[in-house]
Amino acid sequence: MTDFQHKSSPGLTHLDGEGRPRMVDVSGKETTFRTATAGGRVRLNREIADALGEGGLTGKGNVLRIAETAGIMGVKKTPELIPLCHAIRIDGVTLSCDLNAPEQRVEIRCTVWGRDVTGVEMEALTGVSVAALTIYDMCKALSKDMVIEGVRLMRKTGGKSGDYEAEGGSEDADS
Repeated sequence: MTDFQHKSSPGLTHLDGEGRPRMVDVSGKETTFRTATAGGRVRLNREIADALGEGGLTGKGNVLRIAETAGIMGVKKTPELIPLCHAIRIDGVTLSCDLNAPEQRVEIRCTVWGRDVTGVEMEALTGVSVAALTIYDMCKALSKDMVIEGVRLMRKTGGKSGDYEAEGGSEDADS
């Protein structure tokens, strides 16, 4: 261990042996291709679901398309929002906000991929979260009766820890 490296707390890589925050040392890690998909949803009341079903327009624009753009912007800003997150190379992002009018909810999916020494899970989760918050912000004038829920990692590939898929796969976040 060098002078700038410190032993981490057991199981918590972002804390040193004394419980102080630290950025994980990734200098010895190999660059690999990594992907992550996160999902979540915004539960709506009937008034909002109906308004989004009629074209999704508010005085601020098309809610779902703007939320998709905001989510992608959130992916790019992740290391500025999450204090100990590394700035990494992002090769691509897809983000979708799809209205499920009968169930009165918007389903959000974000997939991020890139080649780097650390994963893209936080970026995918941030993308979903920012998209959900944007939907809330754009619809709150109609009603504040919305719930952001189920934001979670659905799957990841690559890196030292290998592949991961949430129980129930990508369909689990839809329920």
